[in-house]
Parts: sequence; C-alpha cells; structure tokens
Amino acid sequence: MDCETRSTFEPESMKLRRHFPVLSLCFLLSVSAMRAGDLPADSRIAVIGDSITEQKLYSKYLESYLLACTGRDDLVVFQFGWSGERADGFANRLANDLGVFQPTVATTCYGMNDGSYQPFNDAIGGAYEKNMTRVIEGLKAAGVRQIAVGSPGGVDPDFFTRLDGTIYNETLAQLRDIARRLAEKSGQPFANVYDTMMTALPKSKEANGKDYAPFGSDGFHPAPAGQLLMTQAFLKGLGLDGAIGTITLDLEGDTTATTGHEVLSTKAGTVELASSRWPFCFDADPKNPNSTRSIVPFTNFNEEFNRFTLVVMGLTTPKARVTWGAHSLEFTKAQLESGINLAAEFPATPFDEPFQKLMEAVAVKQQFETNAIKNLVTHFRIFDEDAKSDAELAAAFETIRNKVAEKHAAHHASARKRIQPVNHTVRVEPVP
Repeated sequence: MDCETRSTFEPESMKLRRHFPVLSLCFLLSVSAMRAGDLPADSRIAVIGDSITEQKLYSKYLESYLLACTGRDDLVVFQFGWSGERADGFANRLANDLGVFQPTVATTCYGMNDGSYQPFNDAIGGAYEKNMTRVIEGLKAAGVRQIAVGSPGGVDPDFFTRLDGTIYNETLAQLRDIARRLAEKSGQPFANVYDTMMTALPKSKEANGKDYAPFGSDGFHPAPAGQLLMTQAFLKGLGLDGAIGTITLDLEGDTTATTGHEVLSTKAGTVELASSRWPFCFDADPKNPNSTRSIVPFTNFNEEFNRFTLVVMGLTTPKARVTWGAHSLEFTKAQLESGINLAAEFPATPFDEPFQKLMEAVAVKQQFETNAIKNLVTHFRIFDEDAKSDAELAAAFETIRNKVAEKHAAHHASARKRIQPVNHTVRVEPVP
C-alpha cells in the first residue's frame, strides 16, 4: 500500500382545501418559530425545481445524504423537478401534484428560467417575486412546515451562450436577493445556491483550466461537480450539522465511537467498527467535472457536512500511519490528537461501493417520481371541474393517487434497505 505524508397565488385555495387539511392558527404560528435544523420527526421532503432538478443529480445526492448520513430512518423524499419550468408553473400545479406525497418539508430552486435569459429588469424581478410568493404561500397552505427557499444557481461564462454569462449572472444574483428577502419575510431558511456555486467556480477554473465545466457543457445544467455544490447549499438551508461520527482510539486505553458506529473489537492500535451512519462518498476522478470529487478541493463540503473524525490519543511518537481500507496515510501526533476527517483525507473509503448502490436505488426511485408526476398525476387538473360534480371520477383519481403513493413507498423501502452497517477497520501504527 502506498503511504504519503498529509498536511493538513391564483384562486387555488379551494383546490388546496380539497387535497390538504386546513391549517390551525397554532400551526401557522409555529412555522415562523421553527429553526432550520429541526427537520421534525417523520419529515416528508419535497425537492422542487426546474430542469436542473429534473436532472435528478443534486436531488439524488441530497436524498442519499438524508438517508445514509444523518443517522435517521424517518425521512422520506420525493422530487418534483419539471424541465423548463418557472415558479408560476409550480404554483399552478402545486395543489394537484403534491397530493400524492403530502410533504412537510420542501426545497425550492427556481430562477434560471424566470430570468428569461436577459439582463435584469423590474418586470423580471416583479414576476419572480410574485410567483415565488405564490409558491411559498401555497406550500404553507399545503401543510409544509419548513421551506428551504433556494436561489437560482449561476452560469459558467466560458460555456453559457444564450447571453453574455457575466451579464446573466448579474440577473441571477438579483433573483437570489429576491429569494433571500422572501425567505426572511416568510420566516423560512434560505438556501444560497448562487453563492455556493459561484464561489467555487473561479477557484476550480484556476486549478483545472477554462475547459473544466462544472456547470455543464451548456454552462447552466450542472455536471455532477456543480450539482454537489447545489446539494451543499440545500443541506445548509435545511440546517444539517454534518457530524457523521467520531472514533476516539486511545492507544493506552479504551476506544469509543459516537452513535451510529459500533466498536466490534480493538487490538494493538486496530479498531474494527460497524457503521450504520455513513459518510458521503464521492466519485473517483479528481479532475473530471462529471465526478463529484473534482469540485471538493474548491468548497468546504467536507468541513460543513461530512465530518467523520478519527481522534488518536496516547501516541508516543511524532507521527503515525493510519490505514483505512486500501489506503495508508501519515499524520502528525498533533493532527491525530485534534482529530482528522477520514472522509476528507482518504481518496477512497470502505463505504464507496454500498453508497454507490444506494444512489443507484435512489435514481430508480426518482425516475419513477418524474414519470408519475409528469405523465400521470399532473393531468388530473384537466378534469378538475368534472371531478367536482362526478364523485366516481373523483374517487378514481384518489385511487390512482393512493396507488402512486404505494409504489413510491415501495421504491423508498428498496432504497432504504441498501443502508446496512458497513464493517471497516482503522489501524494506527506509530512512526518514529
């Protein structure tokens, strides 16, 4: 094994009442008081947006993180991405389409299309503010307690051709500010997708060259690298703390681990563990924008949301070799006593293969969601007036909704059963 030294609104209110219970005053008051990180028990999380959401990349990463990395087994996700959509499009279908899932938490990501691929003007800003207000109020009326109101992302001027990319980023930044104000006004958390993406972009370009395309070949449908940045923004918007776990290995005493990690055995600086709470795992290629790993050096994803910490006590030499999986790295005594982040330091992990299988199951599930909404459920709106006077038709629609919900639950269960404890070993060897 190689070893190296590392340093370190429209009249839809009536439709909403048909699909969702009327909210009590107490519930409405509780919305503004809720903190972003609460994610109440049994949260049902709707991931909402345009074609960037329908790419089913950041939504896949987000769902995989929520299932595997939080240590919770009560979270369920449904993505509602729709290609080409603006905020008014979702506001118009919200009451009907959410009926198959009935979320309590939501993330929204609109603005890329709402900017009309033009320089910003008051009409664009006014329409976006009006329609995002409809979305937020509609979600609240539908029973959604917590909304991570997302800004649009940015575009890559080296690849974006619909308009000068610098000019369109100014438009998107204006829409970001509107989304932020609406989040504050409604007492909801804000997910700053724009700044998360645009802060990392120049750093990644400086290191990898102008041909590096984390925002996709068209400059605005992000590749996996850019989609990881979006995931980071929404994890922050949801208020997650990012502590995956801590292993404390005392070379002269006991070894302990936090919840989600069971110590199976210890012997001579080696600890065997079974971890039911996983770190987030990246693709392998450190340079390809189609690999999530390629953007990691240019953002603080690991520091914010992927802290799987090893603390070593009782070391009597200046440094030690740490072996985890197939890789060994050397660290100083001070680094090990302070704690190293295994997920950040090691280029591959024992969790990589099971995490990939989980994401494959989530991808199948999310493809079902797109098919169910776009090809079936959303068309119920066409017959809405007929269903008001035809109880048999209304009942048929309800039966279909229930069937979609059953299939969705089966897909969710199939993904969740992929999350089994991973046995892995950490070995610490003193180096003179």
